[in-house]
Amino acid sequence: MRIKHLLFLAFAFVTISASAQTKKKTAVASAPAPAATSTALPRPKLVVGIVVDQMRWDYLYRFYDRYQNNGFKRLLNEGFSCENTQVDYIPTFTAPGHTCIYTGSVPAIHGIAGNDFIIQATGKSMYCTEDTTVQTVGSTSKAGQMSPRNLLTTTVTDELKLATNFRSKVIGIALKDRGGILPAGHSADAAYWFDDKTGNWITSTYYMQNLPQWVSDFNDQKLAETYLKVDWNPLYPLDTYLQSTPDNTKYEGKFKGTDAPTLPVKTSAIYKGNLGLIRSTPFGNTLTLDFAVAAINSEELGQHSVTDFLAVSLSSTDYIGHQFGINAVEIEDTYLHLDRDLASFLTYLDAKVGKGNYTVFLTADHGAAHNTAFLNDHGIPAGVWDDGDALKDLNKYLLDKYKVDGLVLSLTNYQVNFNYKTTNYLHLDMDALKKDCISYLQQQPAIAFAVDMKKVQTADLPEALRTRIMNGYSVEHSGEIQIILKPGWFTGHGSGDSGPTGTTHGTWNPYDNHIPLVFMGWGIQHGTIVRETHMTDIAATVAALLHIQAPNGCIGQPISEVLKK
Repeated sequence: MRIKHLLFLAFAFVTISASAQTKKKTAVASAPAPAATSTALPRPKLVVGIVVDQMRWDYLYRFYDRYQNNGFKRLLNEGFSCENTQVDYIPTFTAPGHTCIYTGSVPAIHGIAGNDFIIQATGKSMYCTEDTTVQTVGSTSKAGQMSPRNLLTTTVTDELKLATNFRSKVIGIALKDRGGILPAGHSADAAYWFDDKTGNWITSTYYMQNLPQWVSDFNDQKLAETYLKVDWNPLYPLDTYLQSTPDNTKYEGKFKGTDAPTLPVKTSAIYKGNLGLIRSTPFGNTLTLDFAVAAINSEELGQHSVTDFLAVSLSSTDYIGHQFGINAVEIEDTYLHLDRDLASFLTYLDAKVGKGNYTVFLTADHGAAHNTAFLNDHGIPAGVWDDGDALKDLNKYLLDKYKVDGLVLSLTNYQVNFNYKTTNYLHLDMDALKKDCISYLQQQPAIAFAVDMKKVQTADLPEALRTRIMNGYSVEHSGEIQIILKPGWFTGHGSGDSGPTGTTHGTWNPYDNHIPLVFMGWGIQHGTIVRETHMTDIAATVAALLHIQAPNGCIGQPISEVLKK
């Protein structure tokens, strides 16, 4: 009886419990679904990334006294400046720079090892955005046969697209194809760049089959020709410029059709249908920002329910820097023009998107060195390493030892690129060949180090260089030996005893490696930091600001001081 009583009680308990669970499920099923939250996650309406090509960090301050209040000064006085931002790799060129900014990654991962690089498996030279599977849209030239397909990782702009199920609009704009394409990423709505042949803004069939009507309408204004007819006149009297004494120097390169490298430049007289001349005047940046305004208006960027992204690269600073060098009145006047253009652009954003509704960051893809003859004339060691002659001499040295000519294809990107067809056919010992090359190169007066890329971790050189070499080494697209020149030296071809005019970049040194980084607007604190930050941190910081995933090759960290808590 006792057992039967216990069984009865157990059965009753189970029955009551089951009934209670059924009632609970029924109540849950009949309850109304929770209402969607009425407050969306706060984000800016628009992010604008501005890359000033070849802008050294010190340009923020070198011309500060002549900047007006609403351009560079506004960015510094309202925004947050990271005063010690370093490039994470070598070589420091335009394509890897723009790629690093937007991927948070380095050539070892994202694959863009230079503006041009050697595909190691084939020995073929490849331009960074070259794509012969697509066609030009907006011109009959081949300048549009470009796409981001050589980029191996996502960008922060791609990640924004993914995070919003592709509802965000992303557009890239630059005079240079690589400056528009690589920041915009793989999934951009469009990237546009300038076509010298027609003076049009163009794109490729990677993005679309026909230009939008607003782009065609913009092109119909023929603004490049209009600006060139105005002439490049200095904004202020020449004797008031920091760099104006003297103006005509042996360190500067003159325009074709002019007698001297001086301001003003009568572009109306010398352009003669060469609309590409606008690249080498301050008006190239003006034209780019004009087009950016047209894109914002026509594509309604910043007017959607999700964040949009505009990636703008200002390329004329690079062309002018290469031609005139950094100690020229032309570069000073260019930055004073740019300051005015930035002020107008930021004021436009205030009115169109709303002050406090957008986030802008300004940075650079690399810096630039002083002209080597200029340094020499002031008692500072510097020089030009003629990589063309160096290639001939290195191959002659190897011919004498191996009895085979042309074992090195090129010294592109300060790297030794071997002719693998020959070395493989002859079954040469690559370790021995590399040792011979390194031994020869390290005897050259311009070279500080020559390093086997695959053995860099054990190389006898400073840690900062070791890390940058490793980060810059793409197995598929980089040479096998990295060449590090002495400070003040860069590649080029001499022009008489005075050396080359203008300047260039590409090395690890602070003049190439130290870049500006200023954030301003929605979600940004006001202030500065002087601790070391990195180019790879930019994409990570923007991703953190937007509460989206960082790009899939990102090695950077968010700069927490920049972001409002």
